[in-house]
Amino acid sequence: MDTAAYLDTSLSTADRVADLIARMTLPEKVGQMMQLSAPTGVRAIIENFHVGSILHTSPENVIAARELVEATRLQIPLLIGEDCIHGHSFWDGAEIFPTQLGLAATWDRDLVQRVARATAVEASATGIHWTFSPVLCITRDLRWGRVSETFGEDPHLIGELASAMVAGYQGDGLGDPTAVLATAKHFAAYSETQGGRDASEADVSRRKLRSWFLPPFERVAREGCRTFMLGYQSIDGTPITVNDWLLNDVLRGEWGYTGTLITDWDNVGNLVREQRMFPDYAQAAAAAVNAGNDMIMTTPAFFQGAQDAVAQGLLEEARIDEAVARILTLKFDLGLFEDPRMPDAERIDRDVARAEHRELGLEASRRSLVLLENDGLLPLGTGGDAPARSIAVVGPNAHDAQTQLGDWAGSSGQADWLAHGQPRDMILTVVDGLREQIPEGWTVTYERGASIVESGPDPDGEFFADGQPRPRVAHSAPVDQAELDAAVEAARAADVAVAVLGDRIELIGEGRSTATLELQGGQVVLLDALVETGTPVILVVLASKPHVLPPSAERASAVIWAANPGMHGGQAVAELLLGAIEPSGRLPLSWPRHAGQQPVFYNQIDAQHGTRYADLTQRPRWVFGEGRSYTTVEYGDLRLLPPGDEPVVRAQVTLTNTGERAALETVQVYVRDEVTSATWADRELKGHRQVTLEPGQSREVEVAVHLAACSIVNAAGERVIEPGDFTLLVGPSSRVEDLLTTRFRIGEGE
Repeated sequence: MDTAAYLDTSLSTADRVADLIARMTLPEKVGQMMQLSAPTGVRAIIENFHVGSILHTSPENVIAARELVEATRLQIPLLIGEDCIHGHSFWDGAEIFPTQLGLAATWDRDLVQRVARATAVEASATGIHWTFSPVLCITRDLRWGRVSETFGEDPHLIGELASAMVAGYQGDGLGDPTAVLATAKHFAAYSETQGGRDASEADVSRRKLRSWFLPPFERVAREGCRTFMLGYQSIDGTPITVNDWLLNDVLRGEWGYTGTLITDWDNVGNLVREQRMFPDYAQAAAAAVNAGNDMIMTTPAFFQGAQDAVAQGLLEEARIDEAVARILTLKFDLGLFEDPRMPDAERIDRDVARAEHRELGLEASRRSLVLLENDGLLPLGTGGDAPARSIAVVGPNAHDAQTQLGDWAGSSGQADWLAHGQPRDMILTVVDGLREQIPEGWTVTYERGASIVESGPDPDGEFFADGQPRPRVAHSAPVDQAELDAAVEAARAADVAVAVLGDRIELIGEGRSTATLELQGGQVVLLDALVETGTPVILVVLASKPHVLPPSAERASAVIWAANPGMHGGQAVAELLLGAIEPSGRLPLSWPRHAGQQPVFYNQIDAQHGTRYADLTQRPRWVFGEGRSYTTVEYGDLRLLPPGDEPVVRAQVTLTNTGERAALETVQVYVRDEVTSATWADRELKGHRQVTLEPGQSREVEVAVHLAACSIVNAAGERVIEPGDFTLLVGPSSRVEDLLTTRFRIGEGE
């Protein structure tokens, strides 16, 4: 019997795809466009729906699904998708890195790419082909539950780090058996929420989209990110799922994107239910496919709806063929017809949490920590002449291993086969870290001191209309007086108190936006009591995102932000406290003083009436790019360099380490267009460099900005470079008073 042409590896991918589509029935084609989860097993979705992809399924189901596919007529392999967000999230024993926001605090493209590469190596060994990462959403309202999944508030930094993550996931190309498909999500402006509520209408103009939200997506689209995921929300009354302008005019038209589009969870169902755009699934399916969607995530009714749409003349089968061709192209490019890339026991044993990945996890944890305040107490010191100290560690996040990992990790609730969370012996809490790291003669005691939340069922019911379980409702936990008293006594008896406060999974993630940013439960009462003991207090905010801190935080000797710092987070915090490492993290987003100033981000359009409310300031507590070191670095002598042949503005700045410890300094480069034809931000990040400086060392550091980065989006919605005067601003943060300035000019036609 002759081998079918689509199985002939000597043919081009395009020829193999065309041959296979010609052999498929309409139900088989529609099935290829469907991605379903398998909470009750995989047999029904393969035999009844002919699914092309499975997501969020147990390792056992991956193997069972392959056996079922081998019994089908065409034996088209499945794409196995998973939310490998900051490591292989739901594989027991995989390396879990800091959250995406924590990685953003490193400001380190190379490190982020290495983290994504390690994640791909581990995930691919277990039969995963597709990760729904990275997130390119811009953080705006911090009440939004998915802040920890973002790279922060700045489009340039997001583009840099997202580009790195895509490169890490996809490796040297999909033919590499360790490569996984990257997904740029959530396209676009999903994070522009109303009141911080997840998946709410995005009130954003096309000009605003082009100005801030689209540039990171455009970058990864042009660089070859193979898939894009569409957000839940609508813009100006049109759901992204059927937004022809965004999907076809911009993404596929202007950017020339040829990759695969996948909806988010049940977007097509939302068109019928919540958004009420269409009366039935035939019309919704036709609209979604005609708009350019290729893979439909978790909408079982799409199977019949799409077939009905063809029968009713609402949808041409040729458009289905286009979508199926893109999906099959991924499968052929991955080589799944020759090797379905099933879980590989030998690779799992060798690659999952291998030593290099554990070392990388520790490096990422260390680099993600941001020192926000320090009155000189830190570092506590580990030298031979350092006096022995007693350290009281208190707080609900000081010794909670699973909370330290954050969302999309083991016990965060998205994987019923890993409800117990990641292995405890792989995770070092702050208590663990200090007990391991302290010098001989030092002591560490631990008291919890407070709880954060209690949870109960949602009064609106157990499930949403799309079948997803509703998150339990979080209630601020009451003060436990006995716990509080024990923690206060421990602090009073110690030389130093380390208070590890923050949030936990009930307050984080998809569908879990919060109405407040204050520390919940008994945490404020605990911190208030600790600073009254007279013992110096070090506040570690181990939290998914910035929070509004109480006045007592200003009396702390030091403040550190640890953005769910991964499995090694406790060791990294201990090393930072003791001075074994240098603090190098920088804020990827601004830190508010009060919830009422949301949104707060550095590159807002300036207000006309000052920087105050009638009652409170509008200024953030800490700004984008801010972070302290254990030394001081002075900036001076910023000067332009002569222009070269390339359209690049170059400058040089002198950095001097005036302290007694080494530093890794993040030199930040901003640009201001002095006169613009449409309102624009005062300054925008356009580049950065990380520079090592030994104590007393001076270095001349060159920075560069491409002229194309000196653009604005004008009132007509066109991105243009307007000739005239510009200011280059260079320094250690986005705060104007921290930045040195020099002028340059772009002439007409340059």
